[in-house]
Amino acid sequence: VQLQASGGGLVQAGGSLRLSCAASGHTDSTGNMGWFRRPPGQDREFVASITWNNRVHYADSVKGRFTLSRDNAKNTVYLQMDSLRPEDTAVYYCRQTPGNYWGQGTQVTVSS
Repeated sequence: VQLQASGGGLVQAGGSLRLSCAASGHTDSTGNMGWFRRPPGQDREFVASITWNNRVHYADSVKGRFTLSRDNAKNTVYLQMDSLRPEDTAVYYCRQTPGNYWGQGTQVTVSS
C-alpha cells in the first residue's frame, strides 16, 4: 500500500486548506485512515481519524475547525482545515491501519 499526501502549503491565519491522502496498491476500503502532524521541534501528534464506516474522531485542538471525510471509491481521504492558526503549522502525515502504512508528509505553514 502506498499513501500519497498532498494539499499542503502556506496560508494566512484564518484561512483554509484541504489535504488529500490517496491510497494505491493493495488498498483496504475497510481500513481506518488517520492524519497526524509533527509541529516544528515537537513530537508527532494525532489530528483525526475515520473508520471504514465513517466514524470520525478529532483531537481537541482541531474540533470544530477540521473535517475529515473519505471517498472509498477513490481510496482517498480528505482533511478540510478551516480557521487555521499558526499553531497548526506542521508536517501532516496520513496513515492507514491495519498495516500501519504512512504517507510521505505534506507541509502546512500558517502565518500570523
